[in-house]
Amino acid sequence: MIVLHYTGMTSGEAALDRLTSPEAKVSCHYLVDEDGTLYRLVDEEKRAWHAGKSRWRGITDVNSASIGIEIVNPGHEFGYREFPDEQMATVIPLVADIKARHGVGRGNVVGHSDIAPARKEDPGELFPWWELAKRRLTLPSPSRDLVDPYWTDAGFLLALERFGYDVSDEQKAVIAFQRRFRPDMIDGIIDGECRAKLLSLLLPRPQ
Repeated sequence: MIVLHYTGMTSGEAALDRLTSPEAKVSCHYLVDEDGTLYRLVDEEKRAWHAGKSRWRGITDVNSASIGIEIVNPGHEFGYREFPDEQMATVIPLVADIKARHGVGRGNVVGHSDIAPARKEDPGELFPWWELAKRRLTLPSPSRDLVDPYWTDAGFLLALERFGYDVSDEQKAVIAFQRRFRPDMIDGIIDGECRAKLLSLLLPRPQ
């Protein structure tokens, strides 16, 4: 897996200090600053402590199965903003390289909020997932030929769990799905568009 985070701190320098401090007990494999500078902090073959309590597609020890990339951004707490082009120009080839070398499937390139919806919001609704999706690095948000399956809310949550999410906090799981696949409207309400997008994500694609 590849897990993308935002740092959620006031500066890149503060994030780097925290990620390299033994007392903090958090770490990641890579840190990408807003100007595109790349820091390699933990060898890929070693565990980094970036995921916390999380789950994705049956994996509950995500730290043991993932490469963690922290992307400098103040986050929702300190003035959330868009991710600069210079930063994404480093993030995109980094994800492509890791994905190719480790054979990571597109569905396993995820955000922190995907694997820990009850706790996390990062990298958030401003992260340009579509930039990765158009390069076939992650799953796109379905937008064509959408069909509402008219699932009940319970049926939607069952399908969401099948897709990979932890749905123990039902509303936050829906919000995490929306933040990733419908960032223009994050209301925690299961509607026809959410159902149709999830159905499309679950359907097998012709090769």
